[in-house]
Amino acid sequence: MQKLAKFIYFKILGWKLNGEFPSHLNKFVAIVVPHTSWWDFVLGLLVRKVWDEEINYIGKKSLFDSPFGWFFKWTGGAAIDRSKTNDTVKATAQIFNEREKFRLALSPEGTRKKVDKWKTGFYFIAKTANVPIVMVAFDYGKKEIKISEPIIPTENQIADFEKYHAFYDGVEGLYR
Repeated sequence: MQKLAKFIYFKILGWKLNGEFPSHLNKFVAIVVPHTSWWDFVLGLLVRKVWDEEINYIGKKSLFDSPFGWFFKWTGGAAIDRSKTNDTVKATAQIFNEREKFRLALSPEGTRKKVDKWKTGFYFIAKTANVPIVMVAFDYGKKEIKISEPIIPTENQIADFEKYHAFYDGVEGLYR
């Protein structure tokens, strides 16, 4: 499957990778930006096969019910109760505590639309779970997936977010 994924990703689609997947880490939060299309999920599954690494995501509990729940579990999904009575940050950090390996990919935009401001949940999940953040850019303009070195969140949220935003400067989503 990895050879097929590489053939599709590199030869057919013409994408390239910039950076190394942190395979030495069993736990981290990967923020994937920009998230402008459902194709990002497909591209993410493909690049996961190229890397031949386990990468997870969270989704609302109802996604994991029949008839397609098996698919979301098979692709690395973890069910989470996102109701207002549940603290999603703590619930997600608990998944990190329960598993030996959990590499959480999510979009800080929280939607597939262009937004002016990111949600901060990823940051507090990483801080609560005591794991680093890895930045991943899906740059459709350059047909490149760019990945950063792992970064431990500090106590200076403003400075941390300035670093995160700088990494994505000039990156183009599928839809602008």
